[in-house]
Amino acid sequence: MHALFAYGFLQRAFLAGVLIAVACAVLGLFLILRKDAMIGHGLAHIAFAGVALGLFLNVLPLVAALAVAVAAAIAVMRLKDRAGLHGDTAIGIFSSLGLAVGVLLASLARSFNVELMAYLFGDILAIEPIEVVLTLVLAAAVLIVVRLNYAKLLYMTFDRESARAAGVRVGRLDTLLMVLTAVTIVLGMKIAGILLVAALIVIPAAAGLQVAGSFRSAVRASIAVAVASVAGGLGLSLALNIPASAAIVVLCFLAFAAFSLGKRGRAIRPGPG
Repeated sequence: MHALFAYGFLQRAFLAGVLIAVACAVLGLFLILRKDAMIGHGLAHIAFAGVALGLFLNVLPLVAALAVAVAAAIAVMRLKDRAGLHGDTAIGIFSSLGLAVGVLLASLARSFNVELMAYLFGDILAIEPIEVVLTLVLAAAVLIVVRLNYAKLLYMTFDRESARAAGVRVGRLDTLLMVLTAVTIVLGMKIAGILLVAALIVIPAAAGLQVAGSFRSAVRASIAVAVASVAGGLGLSLALNIPASAAIVVLCFLAFAAFSLGKRGRAIRPGPG
């Protein structure tokens, strides 16, 4: 643990990792309980197009990916409403298009290089100071927005129709949740990579739901799993010279497996815990 704070690049990696872990754990709970867990995978494919666009235009890939992912998240919700499609169909259409456009742009720019691989597979140890600052600002914004809309999001998650009848703008909150997920996916690309970042949203939240009896306790458990996995993954990466992204995801899964075997079948309540 001492080594984590001995060097600047490790401090940046740890700080960025913890921030993203918290945001992923919180959003993941809402998505899983809404049966929208696969949204993360779809938005990750769309973010790939943004990374390729950034490399093609020679701008910061993180900024380009953020713009593309947020625009696509809004477009998915509009397509869902106007075309009468289910959410998974709309996200499937855009994720397939995003992956195809990303491959096309990367091929035209001849950008299948080390930088692109870092976004595909994650390279948390190479995160730049500007990326840490951007992560800090955006992750804090995600958590603040969730906190401000917490009651409405919780109401909508557990009883959508009653929330609508009570005057909650369900459609607007759907779009907000999609945009927040897109932002979090983009921020997590350098940590776990486009191919694995969705795991940070799904697995810690799923682990928390195995042992919690209320939503608040599930939030605490999910955050604990995510943060511990990031710290442990960084430690294993240094000790064993293995990819940090893979180690983080494997530790998340081990926590889920342990919690699932230890305590199964507990129902989640929306009340305080």
